[in-house]
Amino acid sequence: MQRVLAAILLVLAGSAVAGPGEEVRINQIQMIGTHNSYHAGLPPGIARLLAEKDPDLLRGLDYFHPGLIDQLSSGIRQIELDIYADPQGGRFSDPMGRRWAAEAGFPAGPDPYEKGVMQAPGFKVLHMQDVDYVSNCQPFRACLEEVRSWSDSHPRHLPLFLLIETKVSAGTWKWESGKSNPFTGETLDALDTEIRSVFSEDRLITPDKVRGDYPTLDRAVREIGWPTLAEARGKVVFLLDQKNVSAAYLSRHSALRGRVLFTNADPGSEDAAFVERNEGSAAEIADLVRQGYLVRTRSDWNTEQARTGDPSRRDEAMASGAQIISTDSPPEEPSRWTGYRVAFEGGKTVRCNPVLISAACHPGELEP
Repeated sequence: MQRVLAAILLVLAGSAVAGPGEEVRINQIQMIGTHNSYHAGLPPGIARLLAEKDPDLLRGLDYFHPGLIDQLSSGIRQIELDIYADPQGGRFSDPMGRRWAAEAGFPAGPDPYEKGVMQAPGFKVLHMQDVDYVSNCQPFRACLEEVRSWSDSHPRHLPLFLLIETKVSAGTWKWESGKSNPFTGETLDALDTEIRSVFSEDRLITPDKVRGDYPTLDRAVREIGWPTLAEARGKVVFLLDQKNVSAAYLSRHSALRGRVLFTNADPGSEDAAFVERNEGSAAEIADLVRQGYLVRTRSDWNTEQARTGDPSRRDEAMASGAQIISTDSPPEEPSRWTGYRVAFEGGKTVRCNPVLISAACHPGELEP
């Protein structure tokens, strides 16, 4: 009932016009997303340091993406942001990698951020706190504002999926200088608050909206399914990558009541709506898709497929029906080594789901 009323209100408000294919549900499509969408590449001095000291690490980090707005404009509908908590500010303002590079005789490189950006309290977006720290947006709130700005300019877009990975450094690895702040219940409350400060409730698809009157998310997605395109256009869905913070995020919020993000859940649990199977087989993922879950998988990792040009994992991911296929080589960013890229027929980034088939889904009607 809540979804029906929401769709009616959208139509009356003129922000959505139901038409052919609008009854297609958002889990009945498949899209290409980017892995570590913020990743702007290593500074040259650090790249030279790693080439000498840790070439295997360099191999896996040797990729980069353009800005978020450019990615969204190219058709990407899922982006991934890794965040570190920095409640006092300044925790990541002076990464050790610059000193290590200089001590090894390599250029330290300039501070990649505007003055004060890393001093302010709040979540910071980066891959590895001391070595791989250059991002195409900073801080987290600014990244969200870029997404909102693009969304404002494209109000009929398909729902955008923002995968958030909560990062914690243990300070024990050879390229880490110290521990970072943990993600406690209080930290995760602050994460919800920051997201809601950028995206108003009418721009979000939240667990409450998907659950409706059902007691659990698991029952809701299995029995009635996800929102339709008519309900979801112009909106954003937040997904929580790390299962190690799920217990803290669910504390006092059973079945994600009142929360913003969907947890990476175990099928059958009360919060189960979204699951990750990054290296799952096509058969395993297809089974989850048929049950009603939204699934994210990966088509490549650590630049291996980009270097070899091997399409086997990519093709398996596409055949699986996983709604989100994450890659470092989307259609407009082919591998500089082999030309490997992840795209649907015609270079498209979105198509009808090959496993969860809807007769109402027509590829030409998915994007306005």
